[in-house]
Amino acid sequence: MQAIIPVAGAGTRLRPLTYTQPKVLISVAGKPILSFIIDNLKASGIKRFIFVIGYLGEKIKDFVEEKYPDIDAVFVTQESREGMGHAIYSASQAIDANMPLLIQLGDTITDANLKEIIASNTSTLCIKKVEDPRTFGVAELNEDTTIKNVVEKPLIPKSNMALVGFYYIVETAKLLAALAYNVENNVRTNNEFHLTDALRKMIVDGVKFNSYKVEQWFDLGKKEILLETNATLLRRQANDKLIKSDSDNSIIIPPVSIGEGAKISNSIIGPFVTIGENTSVNYSIIHNSIVGSFTKLENVTLQNSLIGSDANITGFSQSLNIGDNTEIDLRGGN
Repeated sequence: MQAIIPVAGAGTRLRPLTYTQPKVLISVAGKPILSFIIDNLKASGIKRFIFVIGYLGEKIKDFVEEKYPDIDAVFVTQESREGMGHAIYSASQAIDANMPLLIQLGDTITDANLKEIIASNTSTLCIKKVEDPRTFGVAELNEDTTIKNVVEKPLIPKSNMALVGFYYIVETAKLLAALAYNVENNVRTNNEFHLTDALRKMIVDGVKFNSYKVEQWFDLGKKEILLETNATLLRRQANDKLIKSDSDNSIIIPPVSIGEGAKISNSIIGPFVTIGENTSVNYSIIHNSIVGSFTKLENVTLQNSLIGSDANITGFSQSLNIGDNTEIDLRGGN
């Protein structure tokens, strides 16, 4: 079994965090997003991994080669970002057309049961009901829940079932042919070559697709969803295994993840906090936030925050002697 993971995006919605770090290497609940994806696929029997890289691609390549030396990993560079369909088309030479293909978007985590999906021996698209489907690829279903049609970001959706970035393709050769046809004939939607358009061509050509409804789906392109995902994944794990460093004179409110070598002193941490390796936190309060590795926080209060690696943030401390009926605003002004 082979899987392709497109990770060429620049992660613009998470800037400035992604100016120097690929989005898929941001940690949630104690490990990078990409690790959750690879670990899940490995556990499901995937042996060959194709990574489509671009922006900061060398960092992704170095990470995979260091952390996963046991997998058969191939790296293909997407020279120009022209959509998800173009990303997979760019890797055509690395894909075995005679073998089923799993496509997992690099910024998506779902609870899809891959072993169950593969057991059907039918191409399958994972979907979830959403309130506003206009910003997603959308699947229209037949009465038997097979896929009737797919449309990318429809202005007037005929369905509220969004494609969640998890695709199992049995007819790999037909997918590659559909992608090649669209690229060679410049078939674009909103000026991009979308995977959705290739899937629609396969449906028109008679390929059957099952639908698979997922309960949980995290599209990790926005700060709010990244923090929500961090909280959800922390809840699922045994908290004693996530704290890998000692704290001094501090209160730790689980669930949290504290990386190896981190130094926590005189602080209140949690709940729903991930702190990276070798980070120092002193006289601070942190809630519902993600802090990278080798970062120093001193006298700060953080909530609903994303802090990158190698950052240095120092707040202020003061001693006050305040009389009755006094009002003081320490927030500062313009």
